[in-house]
Amino acid sequence: MRTLIAQYLVDGEPVGSRTLSRSSGLDVSPATIRNVMADLEEAGLIASPHTSAGRIPTPRGLRLFVDSLIELQPLPRDEMVRLQRELPPGPATVRDLVGNASVLLSAMTHFAGVVTVPRQTDFPLRHIDFMPLPDARVLVILVFSDNQVQNRVIQLAKPVEARDLEQAANYINEHFVGLRVDDIRAHLLRELREASSELHQMLAQAVELAAASFAPQDEDVLVSGQTNLMAYAELANLDRLRELFEAFQKKNELLQLMETCAKAPGVRLFIGEESGFAALDGCSVVTASYGAQGRLLGAVGVIGPTRMAYDRVIPVVQATARLLSDALNRAATTL
Repeated sequence: MRTLIAQYLVDGEPVGSRTLSRSSGLDVSPATIRNVMADLEEAGLIASPHTSAGRIPTPRGLRLFVDSLIELQPLPRDEMVRLQRELPPGPATVRDLVGNASVLLSAMTHFAGVVTVPRQTDFPLRHIDFMPLPDARVLVILVFSDNQVQNRVIQLAKPVEARDLEQAANYINEHFVGLRVDDIRAHLLRELREASSELHQMLAQAVELAAASFAPQDEDVLVSGQTNLMAYAELANLDRLRELFEAFQKKNELLQLMETCAKAPGVRLFIGEESGFAALDGCSVVTASYGAQGRLLGAVGVIGPTRMAYDRVIPVVQATARLLSDALNRAATTL
């Protein structure tokens, strides 16, 4: 089974008993191999794509191979050096860093590289400013510990004076810098309940502004190298490519899958229909989660045909996730 799959992954052609008898290293006859292949086919692990005597692995057979038969090797030194060189912590924002990881994964595997961008609320606040706009709107300038700057326009129930906005910003900057958004909101609400009357009005203003400013933002997923998939005969059907590229563009299903992968440490692998999304039938998805300071922040991975060199791709994805986590941890210690 291992020899058959290894041969199929190399050339993509059905593997016959004569080929197996020459390459398996087993001292058995082609007839014996044909009998074993018949048993494997009856078990649903291999199948014949047409009338030839050759067989290819089914998704179930590939799952058995990945779970039980694969022999993973350490990432070659030159590839590890490339990852370390091209994925530096630098002064870039987290979005720049994870985007670089997506591009690098695509370049190293020749598949589509995917990575989820962490929610900004996962990072501590460094500074906040409020600026009044017409029609009871306020421009919120948020600076996070990952160097990301976000500008948001919020709509309030009634206009707020510039001095009140400044006072609220000063209060948040003085007391809550270094905390994550959810923690800031919880602290403000608790202090509001406990505040004396002279602080109540200022805290109420700060709570209203914080609630609007720190509203959850949609998570994003970055995809690189989608056109690489056009080079694989298994995915070259125009209808299949159109469906796959639409999934990359809309991102909803892909983001849902990657969010599931990000919630658990280690490597996740979906073969064919295992992903649960029709657009990814005929594809394999290999992901690994990444994080910083003990928190899982997202997942990186690749999407390619089911006929991929899993023994090479899995270590590349693992190493990328580990180096991305290391870069985020180093960046956090320098802030």
